[in-house]
Amino acid sequence: MSTETLKHHDAHAEHGHHDAGANKVFGFWIYLMSDCIIFATLFATYAVMVNSTAGGPAGKDIFELPFVLVETALLLLSSITYGFAVISMGKGSKSTVIGWLALTFLFGLGFIGMEIYEFHHLIAEGFGPQRSGFLSAFFTLVGTHGLHVTSGLIWMLVLMYQISRRGLTETNRTRIMCLSMFWHFLDVVWICVFTIVYLMGAM
Repeated sequence: MSTETLKHHDAHAEHGHHDAGANKVFGFWIYLMSDCIIFATLFATYAVMVNSTAGGPAGKDIFELPFVLVETALLLLSSITYGFAVISMGKGSKSTVIGWLALTFLFGLGFIGMEIYEFHHLIAEGFGPQRSGFLSAFFTLVGTHGLHVTSGLIWMLVLMYQISRRGLTETNRTRIMCLSMFWHFLDVVWICVFTIVYLMGAM
């Protein structure tokens, strides 16, 4: 096989990798749009059920804004640190990418820990999801977001392992970008949760 033929073959293979990566990112965008529909449905359900307290507590009776503000800050910081991971990926620094992802993971883990504490506290006080329509909608909406964040954290752990073993390959770069979209999407959803559920509910 001639040198020209080899070069042409390598260029074609590299082009194929880029196309596959672009297709995966596009496919992930479609997934995020479907997730938008799920959360839109949950927000709509919450809006309908927010006043259905059945003689139980309303949002202003149970929400602790300072606590939720700290929780929100953790998730916002995790998005910033993930952004630094993407910047480091562009510079080709494997160890720095893993470092920023690890910090992002810790912020996300702190967020989930606070959410679990909040749920446990409410249930212990007798304000579980079975207490009223409002609480059912609240636990479902916030819990669904929490499950998404937990999935993102598991994905992040696997990704850090893959990067440490194989480096910043084209496949891993595509995975980093897909997880970036997912993580920032969850950030936007949480801002909506904080505003509509907690901030408006505490008034």
